[in-house]
Amino acid sequence: MFKYYGKRAPYLFLLPAFVLLVVFFFIPFFQTFILSFQDYSQSIYHPTFIGLSNYVKLFQSPIFYKVMANTFIYLIVAVPILAIFPLFLAVLINQKIKGVTLYKILIYLPVIVSIVVAAIAFKWLYADQGILNYVVSLFGGKSIGWLTDPNWAIYSVIIVTIWKGIGYYMIIYLAALMSVPKELYEACDIDGANFLTKHLTVTIPHIMPTIALVTTISAISAMKVFAEIYVMTKGGPLNSSKTIVYYIYERAFENLDLGFASAMAVVLLIIVMVFSLINIFCFEKNKYQL
Repeated sequence: MFKYYGKRAPYLFLLPAFVLLVVFFFIPFFQTFILSFQDYSQSIYHPTFIGLSNYVKLFQSPIFYKVMANTFIYLIVAVPILAIFPLFLAVLINQKIKGVTLYKILIYLPVIVSIVVAAIAFKWLYADQGILNYVVSLFGGKSIGWLTDPNWAIYSVIIVTIWKGIGYYMIIYLAALMSVPKELYEACDIDGANFLTKHLTVTIPHIMPTIALVTTISAISAMKVFAEIYVMTKGGPLNSSKTIVYYIYERAFENLDLGFASAMAVVLLIIVMVFSLINIFCFEKNKYQL
């Protein structure tokens, strides 16, 4: 049937994806952009146009800088671990070892667990009388406020995100490792290369686009984390674990300050786009060079 459409056939295949992008991304984005110039403090049904006031208010807000700092902490701590450790696991599991299927299932199991269930389970582990503090007490340590101490709260939540994501990114790396020619590994064995040298010279250069993908996805996921914080800390204590997405939710749906929340959403989109471009240029700048 498509032979009658000639050169237009590829566009027909792209049409469904284009429609989905328009309906679920471009239209909501432009609506959010318009909302960011309006004030809903008087009435959510009859907003007032206030220009750039929401953006001025945003960049004068100390809470905004606090939540952005928390978001970047999340980014700096979680992303390197989620980009490197799953690769290490994928390389190990890709070897010929007994029970490899069982290892894959055990590592991937957290991925299929609901994030709400996982957050509740970790909240129980982090309790003042929970298992972790019991283990700490066995070594003579004092009870730690994993979710109630401002110095520990955000890192406790980050652990949940890492625990959930390791198996997912490991599977992505495993799929990429299947594309690496085995002849190159055999050549390394002939040259007497050790395990580390073999993977540094063969594996990593071949799967660099996948590393870029994992880094980009994990960075975006870290910047838009919400469920873990909502279930475990509600952004507390003292805003120490509040990230920008949770702050957007709080201002939009608890305070009904839709204009201010929309301004933050626009700023977040710009930041995410910048980080995505940086990752692409850093990891794939030589991808198409001969």
